[in-house]
Amino acid sequence: MTNPFYTSKRWRRKRQYILSRDGFLCQECRKYGRNNEAKIVHHIKEIDDHPELAMKNDNLVSVCASCHNKIHPEKGGHKLRY
Repeated sequence: MTNPFYTSKRWRRKRQYILSRDGFLCQECRKYGRNNEAKIVHHIKEIDDHPELAMKNDNLVSVCASCHNKIHPEKGGHKLRY
């Protein structure tokens, strides 16, 4: 079940802001000279462990689905570190 936080108007606005801030590009891919479209805003410090950082700009980064899967081992990839 999806956390209600992710369907809130406040989060949708913040998500759009972060994607725009990052030029709608995956920030992980950019480290390697690739320009892949980002559609996901990732919490660097997970929201379950750090709810106080849920809306902090410096805890949010735009990533593509492939990189997001690598960040979260439970989604089929090795863990990337920030």
